[in-house]
Amino acid sequence: MARLQPVRGTRDLLSDEYARHRVVADIARATVERSGFAEAATPIFEFTEVFNRTLGETSDIVTKEMYTFADRGGESLTLRPENTAGFARAVISGGLTQSLPLKYFYSGPMFRYERPQKGRLRQFHQIGIELIGVGEPLGDIEVIVLAADVLQALGLLDQTVLELNSLGDAKSRQAYREALVGYFSQHREALSDDSRARLERNPLRILDSKNEGDRQIIENAPLIADHLNAASSAFFAAVQEGLALSGVAFTVAPRLVRGLDYYCHTAFEFTTDSLGAQGAVIAGGRYDKLIETMGGPPTPGVGWAGGIERLAMMLSDAPVVARPVALIPLGEPAERVVLELAAGLRRAGVSIDLGYRGNLAKRLKRANKINARVALILGDDEIAANIVTLRDLDSGEQEAVPLDPATLLTRLHPAG
Repeated sequence: MARLQPVRGTRDLLSDEYARHRVVADIARATVERSGFAEAATPIFEFTEVFNRTLGETSDIVTKEMYTFADRGGESLTLRPENTAGFARAVISGGLTQSLPLKYFYSGPMFRYERPQKGRLRQFHQIGIELIGVGEPLGDIEVIVLAADVLQALGLLDQTVLELNSLGDAKSRQAYREALVGYFSQHREALSDDSRARLERNPLRILDSKNEGDRQIIENAPLIADHLNAASSAFFAAVQEGLALSGVAFTVAPRLVRGLDYYCHTAFEFTTDSLGAQGAVIAGGRYDKLIETMGGPPTPGVGWAGGIERLAMMLSDAPVVARPVALIPLGEPAERVVLELAAGLRRAGVSIDLGYRGNLAKRLKRANKINARVALILGDDEIAANIVTLRDLDSGEQEAVPLDPATLLTRLHPAG
């Protein structure tokens, strides 16, 4: 029989690693909740059209990376490769455009079929926020500041650089597109096959190419800053001024683009080189045409997503987990007594690890292994005397304490 293994590009998240993931999500949630963002969730799979229409049918995600399948009813479904399109669909199907602005936080798994590498898996996890219904630069400023606040709360802001650019409005993007087509057409034969295909469909995507030959050509490509109209330039200037007033440092990255079709105006990434190759840990931007493209009313939006795997890898210290109390019953009478005792202590907020089997030495060994702070030992002698033996597992000292939850609590909480 073949050994069972996780599917390539997936991994089990057990105890210690999951604790780091939870720290990222919990700190992000608490940080953005202070600005009125409420947690929400969309289904892990959607009708394929939700992503085909929004991500662009010629995008790498749609053509190469989506997990798409037919269900038993013959419907084409896709595991979500990102979450913004799902929230846009939820706004439309739920009739939520009457309740704008909407402020959502999410945390959960996404799926893309791509080459697994450090911090990038086929099932990966993201935190993110969506601010829907705010078209002013103030919305961009707020979500970027919140991203910086999350990184600061995680102790990671100093390890990142905020890169910022403007993609302009529709008129600016069209002017820039024409300039790119003119430039790259002069170098068509030297471009990679993928970039030649993108030249016909969406030349902005060429700027994302990792091909070395393409990169050399891109170095001299036109800049979108030279094609922004007055309105787009004013919008970008307002975002930069707001970030400066908020104390968020940034650098303008003139070739930063977003790989999805629905973005406009502000695009940004918090990048780091602490994971090896330079990479984004939080990225986002404005998507004013997304909901309209999906059939809803014109509704602006801006948001970001952060990779939990990458952020968790950057945490310098393992999460501090409350040390449990090891409850060790010796014998059947003691096992019956500790059930009530364990229930009472847990309801009072004490973390209890209940020993199931083995002699005292083996159970104490386990207590030390799980980093318990004290052990409560209960055997026949303790039951007869209506006491429990409390052993401090750091000092080795022990004492007899009355077998009473209220008395025990006064002894356990100071030790925590």
